[in-house]
Amino acid sequence: MKVDLLDIKGKKIKELELPASIFESSVNVDLMHQAYIRQIANARLGTHDTKVRAEVSGGGRKPWRQKGTGRARQGSIRAAQWVGGGRIHTPHPRDYDQRMPRKMRHAALRSALSSRASQQEIVVVDEMIFDAPKSNLLAKTMKTLVGKNSVLLVLPDKDARLNVYLAANNIDYVKVIFANYLNIRDLLKYDRIVFDVSSLPIVEGYLADEARKK
Repeated sequence: MKVDLLDIKGKKIKELELPASIFESSVNVDLMHQAYIRQIANARLGTHDTKVRAEVSGGGRKPWRQKGTGRARQGSIRAAQWVGGGRIHTPHPRDYDQRMPRKMRHAALRSALSSRASQQEIVVVDEMIFDAPKSNLLAKTMKTLVGKNSVLLVLPDKDARLNVYLAANNIDYVKVIFANYLNIRDLLKYDRIVFDVSSLPIVEGYLADEARKK
């Protein structure tokens, strides 16, 4: 698949051939869904907690005698039907983590990238380098490249693109992610994906090898 390689002003430099093993692989919607649900689940802390009957204070004695009062039998004022009583069938701390083999996770990433590429939602920029961390400059650049769309900006690493990384902190519709940390949630969330051309070999390094081994 060929895309235009642009500079930061939106001018076409040349045509670039994207790695077919990544951007032209088969799209597996079920696999992408599984990877997405896994990521959402693994992000949950699972620290929610409620107190059961044994954990609330009070209720050391029977509120009234068993018979003769005309009222319903009660054993403790800390039972669930009382105000301030314990809770039943309510959340307690648990682990939401889901396992998924690395090969399946990487296959899901290839599916997502292929899907976005087929819809022409991937932009490749020659060098995303700023002399200073200016959010205004980054906002203008993104508007030139993708218009009024939310953007996932993929950079090779933090050291080489520090000013761009800092500039994106003040723009809510732009998220910077480094090539080694691509994930299914971000790939599906944003309207456009902008790759710094230097990040493509990094992505190809860990995604394409597994695709070739199949």
